[in-house]
Amino acid sequence: MTGSLVLLRHGQSTWNELNLFTGWHDVPLTAQGESEAKAAGHTMAAAGLVFDVAHTSLLTRAVVTCQLALAEMAQEWLPVERHWRLNERHYGALQGLDKKATAEKYGQEQTNLWRRSFDIPPPPVDPSSPEHPSQDDRYSMIAPDALPATECLKDVVARVLPYWQDQIVPQLRAGQNVLVVAHGNSLRALLMHLEAVSEIDIAGINIPTGAPRLYTFDSDMKLISAKYLGDAEAIAAAAAAVAAQSQK
Repeated sequence: MTGSLVLLRHGQSTWNELNLFTGWHDVPLTAQGESEAKAAGHTMAAAGLVFDVAHTSLLTRAVVTCQLALAEMAQEWLPVERHWRLNERHYGALQGLDKKATAEKYGQEQTNLWRRSFDIPPPPVDPSSPEHPSQDDRYSMIAPDALPATECLKDVVARVLPYWQDQIVPQLRAGQNVLVVAHGNSLRALLMHLEAVSEIDIAGINIPTGAPRLYTFDSDMKLISAKYLGDAEAIAAAAAAVAAQSQK
């Protein structure tokens, strides 16, 4: 039997709370984010899920969300694989800017293109900036030309899918249940691939924090089902809140 997959966006971070473009900037969870992570663990345990392996990005908000959720499931011991390819999309020169203020400065249309278009990246950040990954020791072993100065969703798809195919798919084919704790855009990239979402339609999909999404597959890794676990109305409201973040 092919294993099951759960995608989980990290709980609310301090920059989520402030409505800032976060990207690869490393920020902690808020108290609400910690509660969301624990609640996700409770929801997954109530659904009878037991995992064999977990994957996270290298960003603290995903790492801690994974730890808190697994602790709630009494699976603190679970092997966890971490990789930069699961990091959030790099927002380039927008990182650290307020989303509403950005819309007021550059216009709602341009801001929405940067946030939600498939192939239009924000302006790049300078390599000397603290926001460039080359200035962060955790990426020191990665080839400099692989480190982004900005990304659109198309770029995120290009870096996430090799990790999906090489690391996660073999585990699922081996019958292992897999938890992936990552970010709004790295998970949108996976969702786009798994659910055959078009480049146009992906712009309207928003992934809420702390809401586990369960996938099942047949023996050929063809998708059987995809659904959020938990209160449907609360999840829909949280997704709508994500969509409204850049509204003036």
